[in-house]
Amino acid sequence: MQNEPEPRITPLLPPEWDEVALDALGAFPRSLDFVLSRWKDGGVDVRGMHVLGTMACHPPLAKAFMTFNAHVAGASTLSVRVRELVILRISWLRKSEYEFVQHVILGLRAGLTEDEMKRIQLGPDAPGWDAVDADLLRATDELHAHARIGQTTWKRLTGRFDTPQMMDLVFLIGCYEVLAMAINSFATQLEPGTAPLDAATRARMFESRTNKTP
Repeated sequence: MQNEPEPRITPLLPPEWDEVALDALGAFPRSLDFVLSRWKDGGVDVRGMHVLGTMACHPPLAKAFMTFNAHVAGASTLSVRVRELVILRISWLRKSEYEFVQHVILGLRAGLTEDEMKRIQLGPDAPGWDAVDADLLRATDELHAHARIGQTTWKRLTGRFDTPQMMDLVFLIGCYEVLAMAINSFATQLEPGTAPLDAATRARMFESRTNKTP
């Protein structure tokens, strides 16, 4: 069952992060600095702390994944808006409330609108998308469903994005699909003070499931 009331892996809190854990999590400096600064300021709005705290339970894995995550989320050739658009879509498709909630905040900061947030839930065929945004969402859906961007979508996107950008797109979506799998499997909980999805949005997320979750 999704959104279990307790985590399956209890995350370590920042005071429990030793030098090995800090070195591993530091492979994504921006993420680590954000969590530590919010923790030192009193622990208000420490978004991402439970993901980092879970990763801290396995430092070698954390260092490898956080290095990858730092690239696709920061050093990528894609714009921040494009990154957030597809992260939100794969989070929605993977029914990862934690990941989706975190990236709604980041997506709004990146220039996505409240209306676009609603349309992300509906997918590429929702009225109102321009052709590029629709194809970015379509590529996300195709990777999720078939582990491959379809030829028609690929051809249209490569008319707008160069080779490094297309590579970054595939790896970005894959990174956040894996992260959604981890969050869902570990039953990672939202941090205190982080609002969950409203009841109507949450119902839409889970009623769109194609397969029942064990």
